[in-house]
Parts: sequence; C-alpha cells; structure tokens
Amino acid sequence: MSDHHGHHHTEEHLQSSDLLRDVVIGMSDGLTVPFALAAGLSGAVSTSGIIVIAGIAEIAAGGIAMGLGGYLAGKTEQDHYDSELKREYEEVERIPEKEKQEVKDFFESIGLSEELQNKATEEIAKDKKQWVDFMMKFELGLDMPDPKRARNSALNIGVSYIVGGIIPLSPYFFIENSKEALKFSVVATLICLFVFGYFKSKITGVPVLSGALKVMLIGALAAGAAYGVALLFK
Repeated sequence: MSDHHGHHHTEEHLQSSDLLRDVVIGMSDGLTVPFALAAGLSGAVSTSGIIVIAGIAEIAAGGIAMGLGGYLAGKTEQDHYDSELKREYEEVERIPEKEKQEVKDFFESIGLSEELQNKATEEIAKDKKQWVDFMMKFELGLDMPDPKRARNSALNIGVSYIVGGIIPLSPYFFIENSKEALKFSVVATLICLFVFGYFKSKITGVPVLSGALKVMLIGALAAGAAYGVALLFK
C-alpha cells in the first residue's frame, strides 16, 4: 500500500514539475517576443490596428511553433527510452552474465555484503521485465516517460505562449494611438515579467529579487532594441 502511495506521489510530483517547466518556457517567450514586436512596430507606425493584426499573427505562429517544439522534445524523450529499453532486453537475452554482474556491481556500490549482492541479483534476474526495469532505472538513470507527455507539453507551452503574448498586446486593442498604447504595454508587461521572473526564480531556486529583475530587464532590453531599430529604419 505504502509503495503504491509513494509511486503515485512521485508521478504527481513529476507531472507538476513538467507542467511548471512548460509554463515557464511558454510564458517567458510569450511575454517577450510579442512585446518586442509591438514596441518595434510602435516606433514605425502611429495607428494600433496594424500592430494588433501583426501581433495576433505572431502570437498564433509563435504558439504553434513553440507547441511543436515541446511536442518534438517529448517525442524524442519517448523514442530514446524505447530504443534503450529494446537494447536492454536484447542484452539480457544475449549476455545475461554480464548484465547480472552490472546488477551486482550496483548492489556493491551501495554497500551490500557479498552474500546479499548475490541473493538480490538472483532474485531480480528471475523476472525479465523486473530485471530490465531495474537496469533502465539504476544503470541508465532513465524513468519511463509519460506516454501523454509530448501532447501535454505541446498544449501547455502553446497555451502559455498565447496567454503571455496577449498581455503586451492588449492595450493596442483599446488605444488607437500606438505611442500611447505602448506606454501601457510597457507598464503591464514589465509588471508581468517581474511577477513571472519572481515565480520562475522561486521554482529554480535562484535568489528571487535578482531573478525577477533579470527577467524584467531582458524583456525591456528586447523591446527597447526593437523600438530603436524601427525608429532607425523609419
């Protein structure tokens, strides 16, 4: 019973950390890229209509591209696990003594006595699936990925990007003058970048204040650079 509970807890923990990682990836780009684009266009055009159209197109394209990237990363992880699993099954069939020695070496490394090493190795080697699972986890350090991971990752990253992208763009929906809208966009986005940076730093264990300021500064620099380039070419 306790073992099942432990497994359930690990799975939940892994899934929640995967979700957080996806949201961080999607949001950080979603807040920064459309913000820089809108700022750049504000330096070149005076009406907000064009910026709204370009911004929506960018958010749609960016959301799809980021989601696809997340899907491919999840798929690669699954494919890598499957190929290693196949290889382990083949090795257990082909060179069982060598594989047994590897199991024994592991038990030796955690300080079991010779007698216990042999007993535990024989016990594990009785069941082929159990044996392979053991090798995957303790020899290769690979946990079985969630088969839905690729799809979930695509969705989480894509949606986070879109949510992030709407924030810098929203003032342009309501304010016709692009320079006016830009002021509100800057304030709203920098606040969101700061809050986002704060939570991102909390998750990753970086000092929260410097982490939040760093994320905010990167967004501000990107937008400032885009605005400057647009003015230059104008």
